[in-house]
Amino acid sequence: MLTGNYEQILRLISENSGLALEEIERKIEAKKAKLSGLISKEGAAQIIASELGINFERQKLKIAELLSGMKKITIMGKIIKMNRVVEYNKNGRSGKIGSFLLADDTSNVRVVLWDTNHITLIEDGTVKEGDFIELSGGDVRNSEVHLTGFADMKLSSKTLDNLQTKAVVHKKALSEMNVNDNVSARAFIVQIFGPTFYSVCPECGKRVFEANECAVHGAIIPKKNSILTLIVDDGTANMRAVLFSENIKKVTNGQEFDSVESFSEKRKELLGKEIILEGNIRKSKLSDSLEIFANDIQEINLDSLIEELESVKKKF
Repeated sequence: MLTGNYEQILRLISENSGLALEEIERKIEAKKAKLSGLISKEGAAQIIASELGINFERQKLKIAELLSGMKKITIMGKIIKMNRVVEYNKNGRSGKIGSFLLADDTSNVRVVLWDTNHITLIEDGTVKEGDFIELSGGDVRNSEVHLTGFADMKLSSKTLDNLQTKAVVHKKALSEMNVNDNVSARAFIVQIFGPTFYSVCPECGKRVFEANECAVHGAIIPKKNSILTLIVDDGTANMRAVLFSENIKKVTNGQEFDSVESFSEKRKELLGKEIILEGNIRKSKLSDSLEIFANDIQEINLDSLIEELESVKKKF
């Protein structure tokens, strides 16, 4: 499902300022131009809200209205996926981190718990998957809600219908993408690296480092998987996109390759091709730059593109 939160943000600013939507959009475009286009529309909207004296702290917001940088927000929703609590020991500091996926009727978001009191509520089953909860005092960082000891988490007597449980994908330019965004981008393939190959267990899919031996399933006949790295460009920026076996098949019409040499002709065919990528934005540990980990890839379909453009025209 494709959606975006820009319209909700405009509405929120309009309701709190009394300004017309058109005037707010003019201010946002002027702010983007002043900053040489180096900020997203959502980011510019947040600056405008601040300049208008609008403070979102303690306001009850929908998940789709959240923006990175917001402080002390209040949201309510249902826990649709509870992750296990993990322990960490880094740079002389140790502790636990909890997390879960929270959904309301507009979107969903990952919530990260740092406070031991909150984590205890998870560990002892007081707060569990399927519960409706209310969070207050949370901060939004990199498209996630983070709860520290100054935040509050409690069960809610309220419920919601029509929860948005699927990953919400935002159509964005490459230059506007942030860590943890689920995005859809239309871009051209300008470089290709790989493919590289590695062995996995056919039972659990985990990588196999020792020949024919899985740490979980013992002796196996390993399956070969592949990784293909693309550099894509949409005119606003370029970015590395990482494709795994199933999505590689989508750009090769199901054809499989077992070496870099056998892929050489297909490489020539793919270079310069326009595609639509859907995936999650992560930061590379090696280059410290953003990457798209693709979960879907499609070639441009002119018929569907024309239909989309026509539907946009009808709105104006």
